[in-house]
Formats: sequence, C-alpha cells, structure tokens
Amino acid sequence: MARNFIEIEEVSEGYENRVRQNLSFKTGKFVWRCRFTTALDPTTITSDNLWVESEDGARLATKFSYNDANMEIEVEPLEPYAQDTDYFLNITTKVKSRGGQKLREPVRIKFRL
Repeated sequence: MARNFIEIEEVSEGYENRVRQNLSFKTGKFVWRCRFTTALDPTTITSDNLWVESEDGARLATKFSYNDANMEIEVEPLEPYAQDTDYFLNITTKVKSRGGQKLREPVRIKFRL
C-alpha cells in the first residue's frame, strides 16, 4: 500500500525538532525545502556542498534553487526516488551565510519513500 508521506528515519543530532514534512500527496520527486535563519551566500550552494544520495552512496542528479526572500534552498531531484529505498540529504558546513558563517555541524537526514 502506498504511503502518503516520506519516512524521515534519522536526523543529525541537534536538528531533530527542525525537520518536518508538510505534504498532502506522494510523488517520486519529493522536493526538499531547507530554510535557514540568515541569508546565504548563493555561491556556496553547490552539488559539492549539498546533495542527495541513495543508500549505496550514489549521488542523485538534483537541481538547486535559492529563494533569498525566504532564505530557503529547494533541492529537487531530476530523477524519481525509488520506492522502499533509503536516501540521505546531506548539507555540509561549506554552505555559508553571506557573512561567511557556516553551520556548526553538517546535517544528514535519512529518509525513505
């Protein structure tokens, strides 16, 4: 039976209360919206600093867009996620604010469709 949501299985320590989902239907191309508390340096939003990978470590082709007004990065897969497979959203400390500040720790979110 198809589930209505992704299953968030693990979140980096300290970020548990910051990760939530707001979905009304399920697709194979779930778009992550990562909101920050300060404006980001758009040049640091790259596939080297932010990516989605499958359980075997293969990186998925993704498209990034940054909404400066909402201080939000959208991470959209260019290929659908496979059913019943673990995936990881990774955000490194190389994603920085306009002032050059970085995250204290990298963020890794394990999820499954």
